[in-house]
Amino acid sequence: MKKNRVFSLVTVVLIVTTFCVDAQKLPYITVNREGVKQLIVDEKPFIFLSGELHNSTASNLRYLSPRMKDLKERYLNSVIATVSWELFEPREGEYDYALVKGIIDQARENDMKLILIWFGTWKNTWSTYAPEWVKTNIKRFPRMQIKNGINSGALSAFGENTRKADAKAFAELMRYIREYDAKEQTVLMMQVENETGLLGTSRDRSNIAEAAFKEQVPVTLIEYLKQNKLNLTSEMKNMLQLTGNKLTGTWREVFGYGADEVFSAWYVSQYVEDIILAGKAEYAIPMYVNAWLDGSFSKDLVPNYPSGGPVSKMFDVWRAGAPSIDLYGADVYLDDFKKVCDQYTQQGNPLFLPELAPSVRQAAYVYYALGRNAMCFAPFAIDGFNSETAAVVARSYQSLKGFLPFFSQHCGKDRNIGLLYTGREEEICQLGNYRIQVRYNQQRNENEYRSESGGLILQTDKDEFFICGFGMQLSFYPVSEKSDMQIEFLLHEEGSFDDGVWHSERRMNGDELSIRMTTPSIRKVKFHIYK
Repeated sequence: MKKNRVFSLVTVVLIVTTFCVDAQKLPYITVNREGVKQLIVDEKPFIFLSGELHNSTASNLRYLSPRMKDLKERYLNSVIATVSWELFEPREGEYDYALVKGIIDQARENDMKLILIWFGTWKNTWSTYAPEWVKTNIKRFPRMQIKNGINSGALSAFGENTRKADAKAFAELMRYIREYDAKEQTVLMMQVENETGLLGTSRDRSNIAEAAFKEQVPVTLIEYLKQNKLNLTSEMKNMLQLTGNKLTGTWREVFGYGADEVFSAWYVSQYVEDIILAGKAEYAIPMYVNAWLDGSFSKDLVPNYPSGGPVSKMFDVWRAGAPSIDLYGADVYLDDFKKVCDQYTQQGNPLFLPELAPSVRQAAYVYYALGRNAMCFAPFAIDGFNSETAAVVARSYQSLKGFLPFFSQHCGKDRNIGLLYTGREEEICQLGNYRIQVRYNQQRNENEYRSESGGLILQTDKDEFFICGFGMQLSFYPVSEKSDMQIEFLLHEEGSFDDGVWHSERRMNGDELSIRMTTPSIRKVKFHIYK
């Protein structure tokens, strides 16, 4: 009888403990009262001031350890690390959890959060991280064919066995993360696959793919296009218009010149959807996909980037084919950063930049991206930056890390703007009742490890602003054009934030009445408009 009571007590404790872990709210994405999509962690907004590791860095814990410590000292609050299918499931049905556990442990030791990338079927369109037992059985796990009968190094989206095996492994990974990390919530998001799509061909040319291309466009996709006809991307609208908005027929009849890319996007997105559903069934934290961008910004009709990947002009196809995706990330190696940000904030997609060129330019881009309400900013290969580049970017990160908790509580669609020098030395912008003249005075010079000017402005009250950045001079004026309206400083301080709390370091209401920012810093200013 006593043994039974002890057993019952232990059972109750286990049930209560399990309930508490399960009942803890997982990270989720919501829209704040100012219209900005935010990731919520422990009921507070979280912005990834991050960096993506080299593909191989997290493949060995001893190799990873000193690099994680170094990144903490460079003011990151998070890291994007990889988990490859081949190392997680080296033999079919046998899983190795040690590496995943070690990555999480090292992040915790360095007080950083994680995004994990699942290198499954796709890594930059190829299948380089698939296990040996998958690669060596082409009959069971068929390849994408650039020419009919000629196999490539990419697994085919039409391989049902591959899809099931990938989904099973990813589900097991998410189950383990839930069991090991649900309470601490070190892993906040997952990137599912990496730069999906096809290179070298606009669509798979295997027999099964060729047969599918001759079929009618699936009803699910057609219905999505009908229901969202007013909000489709401009590229999708153009495709449909050129075929007479014929929403029935074969891929070529409905999508005309874009048929191959839409076809590829549909089947790749449906494949990825199955992987995500399997993972979320185990642990439903936010999951996203990333895109190798279209360098022509939709001008080229024939893709010279991965056909079928989640580029912005394929948003509609991916939304129809993979509705479980939480957002779309952009891998930015193009020069027109502002245009990329415009494309990847279409249709309510939050700006999410999980991979940016390893360059000093990121010291300026980070301010602009946050001014555009970016949820994540992460230069690629950040653990491989040389000391000069690392120092330049770290200075911007240092100015921002303590500021982010404050910024995330006050940001909004009409509350903040990003600033970036793009060839024009002067720019005029507006927030509230103020017209702001920005003069940029720093151009990029990679050889001298100098970034272009960059910054952001956050309006926290009718007459109060916080300004972050460097290489610029700002002047505020009343929007009103009445000649008798005048403006003066009530407050001009330079300071810093510590975990969201402002600390003034010097009052600048004397000789420093103009707002000149040479090095990365933060100013708090307050004005008075009078006649």
